[in-house]
Amino acid sequence: MSSILTYNHFKRGGEKPPSNEVATKYWHQIEDERVQCDLCPRACRLREKQQGLCFVRSCIDGAVKLTTYGRSSGFCIDPIEKKPLNHFLPGTPVLSFGTAGCNLACKFCQNWDISKSRQTDTLADAASPEQLAEAALQTGSRSIAYTYNDPVIFHEYAIDVAAAARERGIRSVAVTAGYVCPEPRTEFFSFMDAANVDLKAFTERFYHKICGGHLSPVLDTLLYLKNETSVWFELTTLLIPGENDSPAEIEQMSRWIVDNLGTDIPVHFSAFHPDYRMTDKGNTPVDTLNRSRDIARRHGLRYVYMGNVHDVAGGSTFCPNCDQLVIERDWYLLGQWNLDPQGCCSKCGTWIGGVFESSPGDWGRKRQVVRMS
Repeated sequence: MSSILTYNHFKRGGEKPPSNEVATKYWHQIEDERVQCDLCPRACRLREKQQGLCFVRSCIDGAVKLTTYGRSSGFCIDPIEKKPLNHFLPGTPVLSFGTAGCNLACKFCQNWDISKSRQTDTLADAASPEQLAEAALQTGSRSIAYTYNDPVIFHEYAIDVAAAARERGIRSVAVTAGYVCPEPRTEFFSFMDAANVDLKAFTERFYHKICGGHLSPVLDTLLYLKNETSVWFELTTLLIPGENDSPAEIEQMSRWIVDNLGTDIPVHFSAFHPDYRMTDKGNTPVDTLNRSRDIARRHGLRYVYMGNVHDVAGGSTFCPNCDQLVIERDWYLLGQWNLDPQGCCSKCGTWIGGVFESSPGDWGRKRQVVRMS
């Protein structure tokens, strides 16, 4: 279900659209009149007027600048479960937006028209951080999600939006691959309240061959989130037949998560469909999702979900102690709610990990496009 809401964000005091180009601080000068971007592990080395792989960070006047500040590929209000986040303010609306480009090169990208875009035409809408935060407030959104492409590449814009949102009591959600260097990572996540981290696989081969990156920086980000922040985070792995879906790999991943992140981290196994540069693979069989979920639960993970398929049991939350259904989900629509006001199972009192309120939101399945006019 979708609708369109036009939000006049230039109504206060004749505000103008924000400038697109801003200075950044995570870079340094290297030899041959080049600069190196220090935002992510790619460490792009740029000459004047060259763009990094991400498309949005360029060498201009001898410095790395973000060239798409205040520009977006679009805004819409989604259910928070679509991010996916099942244990963060269930049932509430989240104002979602992204920009263009990405710092990984995943051949299977299912948002490729945005994340792989190197066209400024993709950035068809505009909003300053204050205007975006105000739009979230006025539309009843409980949070803002930085999504569709990875928000670490529009670091400065995302942080400014999150700061403006925090002033209004609006929370911030990062949907990210976690491919970022330690110093900017610390600053970025200090402004985030929740995250869904895309753990694309659990082999270096996959990251190098399929994504053009490396596994270890992503694991470092997960350890950082667990040990050094209060950010609520969940994990998603898109299971691609023959690439990252073997029982051995799921077992290795599950053991690492339990040993390093704990048993209360929600994990989402999502179904792949052929897209972008990986059209030679078939859709993920439901049996593969069920098998992966069973493996993860057998290794001790308490909350394991199936995504991109219609499976009420695979999308619902059960008490890890007494197995009572505590949050029922039919796609993004919530049904039974058996949590007490403290976020515990109403039957046995077991605490359910997450950020919950005394009652769920009622946003449902709605998707509302927001036009910033």
